Amino acid sequence: MGEPAHSYHRVIRGVPLWLILEYLKELGGREESPGVITGEGWKANLHQMEDFQIGSIRVGQVKIHLTADAEIFENIQATLDKKLLRAGG
Repeated sequence: MGEPAHSYHRVIRGVPLWLILEYLKELGGREESPGVITGEGWKANLHQMEDFQIGSIRVGQVKIHLTADAEIFENIQATLDKKLLRAGG
C-alpha cells in the first residue's frame, strides 16, 4: 500500500461476519487468511465478537479495522457504509 494510509475502526451489529466478508469481496478483496481481507491498496481485519445483549435480545457483532491508501480510502469507506446501512423500526 502507498502512504499515507487512513484507518477505519468500527463495531458492526446485526450484520453477520459472512456477509461483511462478501461485501469486502465485492470491493475487490480476497481472503488471505481467516478474517484478513486484502484488496488493491487496502486491508481489512475482521473479528467476531461476543453477542451484544440488552435484556433478552441478542445481536451478533463484528469488529472491523480497515486500512487503505489515502487516494482510495473515502470511496471504500463510503461504499462499505452504504452496504452496512440497515433500516429498522
